[in-house]
Amino acid sequence: MRKKELLTRIAHKTGKKRDDVRIIVEELIAEMKETMISGENIYIRGFGSFVTKKRASKIARNIKANCGFVVPSHNVAVFKPCKEFAGKVRGTI
Repeated sequence: MRKKELLTRIAHKTGKKRDDVRIIVEELIAEMKETMISGENIYIRGFGSFVTKKRASKIARNIKANCGFVVPSHNVAVFKPCKEFAGKVRGTI
């Protein structure tokens, strides 16, 4: 599903204008980005957690050039679904 389809579904279910829904969804996404960039985690009950994890530096290899190089430590954004949501996606609940 793309953002356009998501906006259309939400607008249809809520009875709001699609442009109003677009503004709200885009502001939600922008706020989530800013929060995670600042190093804070986001916890949404019944859905999951958006957390920032730090990856340690490591040595990687370039097979074609047959040499190694250092990948510096860096942060990555990770989504971890809650147990109920993950179970429903898998079909076990």
